[in-house]
Amino acid sequence: MMKKKWGLALSSVLAASMILSACGNSGNNEAASNNAGNKNGNASTSPAADDKVDTSQAVKLKMIMLGPKPADYDQVFGEINKQLQEKVNATLDTEFLDWSDWSQKYPLKFAAGEDFDLIYTSNWAQYNQQALKGGFLELTDDLLEKYMPQTWAAMPKVKWDQAKINGKVYMVPQNQNTEFTDKLILYRGDLLEKYNLQPINSPETYKAYLEAVAKNEKGITPYGLEASDSKTHNLDKQLLLQKNGWNMLGDVPLAYKVDDPKGQVFNIYDTPEFKDLLAYYKELADNGGWSRNALTNKGDTTGDFKAGKVASMSHNVTALGGILATVNKDHPEWKAALADLTPDSKKSEAISTQNGVAVHATSKNPERALMVLDLLQNDKTLHDLIMYGISGTHYEPVGDNQYTKTDKFGDFNSFSNWAWNSPLNRVDTMFPQAAQDVQKKWSAQVYHYPLETFVFDNSKVLNEVTNVGNVMMRYGVPLEYGLIPDTAKGLDTLQKQLKAAGIDKIQAELQSQIDAFLANQAK
Repeated sequence: MMKKKWGLALSSVLAASMILSACGNSGNNEAASNNAGNKNGNASTSPAADDKVDTSQAVKLKMIMLGPKPADYDQVFGEINKQLQEKVNATLDTEFLDWSDWSQKYPLKFAAGEDFDLIYTSNWAQYNQQALKGGFLELTDDLLEKYMPQTWAAMPKVKWDQAKINGKVYMVPQNQNTEFTDKLILYRGDLLEKYNLQPINSPETYKAYLEAVAKNEKGITPYGLEASDSKTHNLDKQLLLQKNGWNMLGDVPLAYKVDDPKGQVFNIYDTPEFKDLLAYYKELADNGGWSRNALTNKGDTTGDFKAGKVASMSHNVTALGGILATVNKDHPEWKAALADLTPDSKKSEAISTQNGVAVHATSKNPERALMVLDLLQNDKTLHDLIMYGISGTHYEPVGDNQYTKTDKFGDFNSFSNWAWNSPLNRVDTMFPQAAQDVQKKWSAQVYHYPLETFVFDNSKVLNEVTNVGNVMMRYGVPLEYGLIPDTAKGLDTLQKQLKAAGIDKIQAELQSQIDAFLANQAK
């Protein structure tokens, strides 16, 4: 019924596509967009002057973002809504799901049938799950070309392909290629020097740092944990996956080697590498490497590092670069630095679905929602507002492509506005050279592999995936945080519980899909 209503609604709108003016965009940006459209086969021809979408009816769109509500929300979104109202006669009312509990509240929005139009999503924030459950509107080529003409022209075809699930697109992905999924460490260089430690460039040298801080620095936690809703230790990305060249699939402990042409799937908990890592974690836990409250941790790791409460943390280079810039300004005596624990490993560049926005399947105004997304990603004035706040208040523009943060930058930039990453992004003039050096080095180590865009459809094993997730939380997380006295016995229990939960059935289904995916690529 909903599809029929949607079809009727669309049929009442003029069929020709429209072009929204890119207010504030330079000629270079506009030309780049047109060139991108021609290069990738997307339509970029201008319609007749009278081919306009009817926006005479004002609409208010409900949008859901991840992260805390910005202190200056009213000020910035007031200006955003003023611009949107002038351009497409629409305004945004935004709800924010805090980082500490978004993963629980996010699926409830769909399950409860809440009324909203737009929502942040990504390959790590339930894009696949909600798309397969019917939570997102399918974005056909016709819809995108008609209601998002600038995005359609600017977005390379490969990015739309990366966003496809079973051949269909359900999100408007980011349009930027400068983000890495690999993680590294931010640490206090002054403490490294204080205890005459070796440079951090491996799991062993990092362990020495953590243990030195634990032993000598009272009141400082060596490693800052992220929120405890993760089903694995948040160092696993570096010490298990990056180190061994593995890619783990979603929220289950199944992985494949990225350089394996056959994509053979295995259970990471059954590997000798994981067993060795457990011994590493247990020793760190016993020596005070992190808080013993790992299972209930709800802290703000970023804030704790800036406040000097923790001596190191893990994140991607973009996030850590921003934190490093702040710390260098506020506490230059800390000599904060970045460390890659797997410097020789292959690096992974984020695919387009790392960040994006989807339209709720029940949206009453999907066409206007798409028009708003088109502007936020491609209109220079609106893009600057959603990404950086008010010029002169939250940031100072430097030329067309750089900016300098003011002291009030954090009063707006606290949420998932990376959803609109695009070629219009500005570069922070204070982004540390150390982070730029990491990006440059990693760019030469990026490894593209056949399964890079593979997405697991878990619809046939939903119960098993849920059961396995529960087992990971109940038995796996305490084990990885060194809270189980007998590690060998704990691992044996974990493996048995996974068997009972249906891990073998998930692995068989995953392998079947990977085999089909690779076979299709070979055609």
